[in-house]
Amino acid sequence: MRVPDPFADPDTLNMSPAASSLAGQFQRARLSREGIIFAIAMLDWGVFALMAWFGAYGLTPAEFAPLETAGFALLTGTAMVAALYLLRVYRFDLLQKPLALLPRLLIGAGMILALALAFHPGVQAPPMILALTVMGLCLLPAALHCAVIAPAVNWITGTGLTDRRAVLLGGGAPARELIEGLRRNRENTLRICAIFDDRGGERSPDMVLDVPKIGRFDDLLGFARNAQVDMVIIALPIEATDRIAFLMERFKVLPLPVHLAQYSKDYAFNDTVLAPGQARLSLLEQGSFGMKRRVLKRLFDMSFASLALLLLAPLFALIALAIRLDSPGPVFFRQLRSGFNERPISVLKFRSMHLANCDPTAKKIVTKGDPRVTRIGGFLRRSSLDELPQLINVLRGDLSLVGPRPHAIDARTGEKEAFCDLVADYSARHRLPPGITGWAQIHGLRGGIQDPEALRRRVAHDLWYIENWSTWLDLRILLATPIALFDTRNAY
Repeated sequence: MRVPDPFADPDTLNMSPAASSLAGQFQRARLSREGIIFAIAMLDWGVFALMAWFGAYGLTPAEFAPLETAGFALLTGTAMVAALYLLRVYRFDLLQKPLALLPRLLIGAGMILALALAFHPGVQAPPMILALTVMGLCLLPAALHCAVIAPAVNWITGTGLTDRRAVLLGGGAPARELIEGLRRNRENTLRICAIFDDRGGERSPDMVLDVPKIGRFDDLLGFARNAQVDMVIIALPIEATDRIAFLMERFKVLPLPVHLAQYSKDYAFNDTVLAPGQARLSLLEQGSFGMKRRVLKRLFDMSFASLALLLLAPLFALIALAIRLDSPGPVFFRQLRSGFNERPISVLKFRSMHLANCDPTAKKIVTKGDPRVTRIGGFLRRSSLDELPQLINVLRGDLSLVGPRPHAIDARTGEKEAFCDLVADYSARHRLPPGITGWAQIHGLRGGIQDPEALRRRVAHDLWYIENWSTWLDLRILLATPIALFDTRNAY
């Protein structure tokens, strides 16, 4: 008899075979156009710095200073990239057209390089030699963009690696109209991956043009949590107001923007927030964790987690030694929790229980004086030092430094009441990655949850954080966390 894996994703069991198969094809996120532009700008920066360095080297008749020139080259490269940015060279559509890009590239980069070399104290060359040197050096980025960058960007675009991925709710006539409209729009960057609909027959066929219907409405949650998609579009008749309201309530837990197809006549489906008083009926629900927010939060997490692991390495060694001396068994253990978008994650902790009593699925909450907890484990839990290994989870991308604390998959109170049954918006707390610490924790809401009111307070704090997230708020919470750890009333 096959024993089920406790760390398997339960949503895969709730999808149709077609939805499960397609989700496997979209495990990787699409390539971000902003990320591609950033990579090209960094490549240009390196090339420009080399140009400035060799330009100064070739035009300096006196003794050459390599290190001083390196600083000059880096500053000049930065100025050249800034000039191209102001000339709007780093637009995705322009990067695909080298002939349209070259005049701006040569003018912007050439002028900055010429000025930098002209004012360099070591450079001594007649104006004609200086101009010819600059023109010769500028051939390098021109050739790079024409022969490498533009073909690469065109190939990436042609293969659909940067296309936004969307799924449709509803597969009737509105879905056909939408798909046909997208195909007529040559500038469209949206790809309809699949259709979900409870209806069948002529009202919702198994295939709309070449887009397959792969499941019912209930299959969408599992699909969106296992596949990397960018948005949900409701393609139902506008008269179906009750059904649309039901679907909005059902899928508001997803960290994805939800659009209404009938109100996007340009078929762009952008998430831009308009000025007050300007209606945006296409966008029913704003996505809570878009690409820019992901990049910012990830950079913040990687920087601080790496520094923290380096500084806390001696403390890790002391805790590991204390655990091994206190009771037999490994130093670390894994525990299954609910992560971003309710995907199961395996978090690392210092072992605080006797080996035979460890709870890898976090089914039974720890109570005061719990006999399962070891002597050193009690101290670790009260001080939250048992959570320190989760810095490794942060580097792996399972957790963030700051966010709603991850709960068990089927989290329950001390009275065995399911969290999701007690608080209507409980699932919405998974619209940002969970964290080691959070807004609730610095307000004293730590430890096990024994009653519904404690859960409601914690969820209210988590939702406030999600709606008000910023890098500065994360920094504020991190700085407040050590002080909050002195409050151990609910930590045991």
